[in-house]
Amino acid sequence: MDLERGQRSRAVKKQSWRSVLMLAYQSLGVVYGDLSTSPLYVYKSTFADDIEHTESNDEIYGVLSFVFWTLTLIPLLKYVFVVLRADDNGEGGTFALYSLLCRHGSFGFLPSGQLADVELSAYKKKDSTASGGGAAASIVKRLLEKHHALQLMLLILALIGTCMVIADGILTPAISVFSAVSGLELAMSKEHHKYVEVPITCLILVCLFALQHYGTHRLGFLFAPIVMLWLLCISIIGVYNIFCWNPHVYRAFSPFYMYNFLKKTQRGGWMSLGGILLCITGSEAMFADLGHFSPLSIKIAFTSVVYPSLLLAYMGQAAYLSQHHIIQTDYRIGFYVSVPERIRWPVMAIAILAAVVGSQAVITGTFSIIKQCSALGCFPRVKIVHTSSKIHGQIYIPEINWILMTLCLAVTIGFRDTKLLGNASGLAVMTVMLVTTCLMFLIIVLCWHQSIFLAACFIFFFGSIEALYFSASLIKFLEGAWFPLALCIVFMIIMYVWHYGTIKKYEFDVENKVSINWLLSLGPTLGFVRVRGIGLIHTELVSGIPAIFSHFVTNLPAFHQVVVFLCIKSVPVPYVHPQERFLVGRIGPKEYRLYRVIVRYGYQDIQKDDLEFERDLVCSIADFIRSEGSKPSGLAEETDKDDGQMTVVGTGLRIHEEKVEAEDAPGPSASREILSPVIAPKKQVRFLLPRSPKIKEEAKEELQELLEAREAGMAFILGHEYMRAKSGSSLIKRMAIDLGYEFLRRNCRGPMYAFSIPHASTLEVAMIYHV
Repeated sequence: MDLERGQRSRAVKKQSWRSVLMLAYQSLGVVYGDLSTSPLYVYKSTFADDIEHTESNDEIYGVLSFVFWTLTLIPLLKYVFVVLRADDNGEGGTFALYSLLCRHGSFGFLPSGQLADVELSAYKKKDSTASGGGAAASIVKRLLEKHHALQLMLLILALIGTCMVIADGILTPAISVFSAVSGLELAMSKEHHKYVEVPITCLILVCLFALQHYGTHRLGFLFAPIVMLWLLCISIIGVYNIFCWNPHVYRAFSPFYMYNFLKKTQRGGWMSLGGILLCITGSEAMFADLGHFSPLSIKIAFTSVVYPSLLLAYMGQAAYLSQHHIIQTDYRIGFYVSVPERIRWPVMAIAILAAVVGSQAVITGTFSIIKQCSALGCFPRVKIVHTSSKIHGQIYIPEINWILMTLCLAVTIGFRDTKLLGNASGLAVMTVMLVTTCLMFLIIVLCWHQSIFLAACFIFFFGSIEALYFSASLIKFLEGAWFPLALCIVFMIIMYVWHYGTIKKYEFDVENKVSINWLLSLGPTLGFVRVRGIGLIHTELVSGIPAIFSHFVTNLPAFHQVVVFLCIKSVPVPYVHPQERFLVGRIGPKEYRLYRVIVRYGYQDIQKDDLEFERDLVCSIADFIRSEGSKPSGLAEETDKDDGQMTVVGTGLRIHEEKVEAEDAPGPSASREILSPVIAPKKQVRFLLPRSPKIKEEAKEELQELLEAREAGMAFILGHEYMRAKSGSSLIKRMAIDLGYEFLRRNCRGPMYAFSIPHASTLEVAMIYHV
C-alpha cells in the first residue's frame, strides 16, 4: 500500500510539472510574442534621427549596454521577481492591483458593497509578517480612507493604466507587423517599397483580428511553435554574428558604456532612449495575461528561453554593426541587415509570422483588462465570449476586437513609418509601467505589510528608470507620441462617464427606495390578486425595495404568488466560489412570499445566462427556506434595517425536472423528495434534499408553494431607467449624464441573463430619473 501511495504521489507530482511546462510552452505564443519580436525595430528606431553610428562604436556599444540593463532590470528583476507575486488570486493587470488595494484599504468604487462580501474566501486578506510594516500600513490606510480625493486619484491612475493598455493593443500589432514586412526594403528602392509595405501590413492585420474568435487556447498551441522557431532563429543568427564579426561585444555589458554613450551624444542620446525602451515592449503582458497561465510557467519561459535568446539577438546585431559603418541609406541599420543574405527571405517569413504572434499578446491582455473594467462598473457592458470551457480567463470580445482592428489599420495607414509608430508605442508602454510601479508602492505597504522605506526604494529605483524613458518618449509628442495620449483621453472620458453615471443611478435608487412599513401596510396580498408563478424583479439595490415596485403595485391588477428581488452584482475579487455565490433573505413576514436574492460574481467569473441560472436561483431560495429554522455553522449573515437576515446558501439541494405521465409514480430515491402535484403530461419539478434534521411543516408548505410557482413559470420584470440631470445642474454634469451616459447606456448590452429570457415572459417598465 505504501508503495502504491508513493507511486501515485509521484504521478501527481509529475503531472503537475507536465502541466506547468505545457503552460510555459503555451505562454511563448500568447505572452512573449511581442517581447520576442522587439529586435525587429529597436536599433532602427534608436538610430533613426537622434544619433549616428560612427566608427568609434561608442554609440552601438552604448545602445547595447542600455538594452542589456533595461532587459535585466525591468522584465527580469521587476516583473519576474516582484510584480508577478502581486497577483489577485491568480489574476494580473492594472485593475487586479487596484482591486487588491481596495480590499486591503477598506475603500472601493463599487457602491453595493456589503459586510457579507468580506467573508468571501477570495476576499480574505493574506497576512504577511514583516517587522515594522504594520504601523506604515495603518497610516497609509487611514489616509486613503479619510481623503476621498486620494481615492479618486487612485481610480484615475488605474484608469490611465487601463487606457494605455488599450492603446498598446492598437499600436503593437501595427509596429510589429510593419517592421517585419519592412524587410522588403532591402529588395527594392525606397520609393517603391512604401507602396508595398502598407497594403501587405493591413492585409495581415485583418487576418490576425479575424482569427481572434478561435480563442487563446487554440491560438496558444498554434503560435507557440512559431515563437520557438523565431527565438531559435535569432539566437543562431546572433551567435553567428558574434563569432564572425566581433567576439568581444560582450564587453558592452559594462555600465561604463552607458555613461560614455550619454557623455558623447548628450541630448541626442537622451532622445534616442525612446527607441531603446522598445526592447521591453510586451513586458506588461507577463502580468496582464497572468490569469491565462501561472506565475511559475511565465517565469520558466522567460528565464530559460526568452531572456537568453533576446540577449544573443541584440549582441549579434551590435557585433555586425560594429564592423559595418557605411550605411548607404537611413533604413539599412535595421534587423535584416545583420541577417546573412542567403537566409534573409526565410527569416523574413518567420519574422512576419512571429510579428502576428507578438500582436496576439497585447490583444489578449486588452480583452482581459476590459472584462475586468466592465465587471467592476468602469466600462460599458460588452459581449464576452468564453472560448474555453476548461480554462478560466480565456475570452474574446467581438465589439472590442473590431474597434481595435479599425484603429490599428488607421494608425498604420496614417503613420506609415516605424519611427512614428515606435514613438507612439513607447509612450504607451512606459505609462503602463509607471502606473504599475506606483500601484506596487501601495501593494508593498498595504498588502505585503512591508516598511515604507522598502516601498520607497522600489518606487525610486524602478520609477527613476521608467521616468527617464518616459521623458524621452514624451519629448517626441509631435512625432507620433500624441496618438496614445489622445486615445487615452477618449477612453478615460468613456470610462469615467460610465462609472460616474453608474454611481449616480445607484445613489438615486437608494434615496428613493420604498419603505418597508408601506409594504407591510398592504397586507399579504400586496393589494392585488396573487397568481401562480414567480415574479423576478431586477434591481441594483442590495437592501430595501426599489421604487419601480411601487409602480407595479399601483398599476397592475395581479401579481405572482412568489416575488423575488434579484440583484446581480460584482465584487472586487476575481472569482466567487459557487457555494458562496447566493445571498438570500426574506422581505416582510413569511406569508408575503417576498425574497431578496443577491448573486455575486467576481470580475473574472462566467456569468450564467441560461436555464441553469434559473434552477440555481430557485434552489438557493429553497435552501434558504429549508435552513431558516436552524442556523448551521459557517453561514455568513447580514442584517439590514429594511430587510431580514441575509444568509449565504450553497444550494445544497438540487432541482429535478422531467416530463411524466399522469399515472407515473415517483420512484424510490436515496434522498428525500418534495413533489408537486402531477396532472396530465407535463413537467414535474421536485427538490432532491440532502439528509438533514426534519423539516418543519411550515417550511414544507412554503417549499411546496415554491415548487408550484416554479412549474407555473417565471416572469421577468426589467426596468429601463432614463437618467436626466436636474435642472440647475452644471454644464459638465448635463453633458456627462444627458449626452455621455445615456448614449453609452443605449448602445451597450443589458444584463447578461436578459438575453435568454423569452419575450413573452418579460415585462419592461420605463422610468425617468433626475439626478
